[in-house]
Amino acid sequence: MTEEKSHILVVDDDTRLRSLLGRFLREQGFVTSVAKDALEADMFLEQYRFDLIVLDVMMPGVDGFEFLKKLRTESNVPVLMLTAMGETDNRIYGLEQGADDYLPKPFEPKELVLRIKSILKRVPQKQDQSPVLNFGSTVYDMMTKELKTVSGDVIHITNVEQQLLAVFGQKAGQIFTREKLAEILGAGNNPRSIDVQITRLRKKIEKDSKNPRYLQTIRGKGYMLLPE
Repeated sequence: MTEEKSHILVVDDDTRLRSLLGRFLREQGFVTSVAKDALEADMFLEQYRFDLIVLDVMMPGVDGFEFLKKLRTESNVPVLMLTAMGETDNRIYGLEQGADDYLPKPFEPKELVLRIKSILKRVPQKQDQSPVLNFGSTVYDMMTKELKTVSGDVIHITNVEQQLLAVFGQKAGQIFTREKLAEILGAGNNPRSIDVQITRLRKKIEKDSKNPRYLQTIRGKGYMLLPE
């Protein structure tokens, strides 16, 4: 596993911090989703596979400890906890509930990234994810992040296109709205920019980009990837 293809979920009720962390982690090469509370985090977990969760402790409703305790009955995804509480007892309690690391607020974003990378290095590579997306005349390797023709020629794709293929590839056959893709990729308040990225990507993976077979538009809903 490498950090640049890892999908991180940030769960924090602080709007400003959540936004800053999401943007910073994307700049560091991660695919990043953000949730404001446990309920929204649960919705994300139903839709995507995450490589690591950055989890705030002090949240309204279900706090981070409660969320982690429930999560550990369903998943072993690594969790790095954030909290303004720096007391030893709280750190120990979080680790006892299944946290992989613990970072008190305030903290330096660079330290957060170093801790994330350290955790990911200790996690075995996932064996249940198909490493290849087949588009007929082209093939995308999700491990090396290379798009090639069947004859082996490399086709250049951008970081955003790599992120799109990572998101679609994890949930082939699932419909993603423009808004959801913009949220995941950090396209801000302009979901229409997703249309531009989709058009560019189609030109690289489709035989006829105007009549796409693999990256389909679902009218009134969004986009769906159907590799062979």
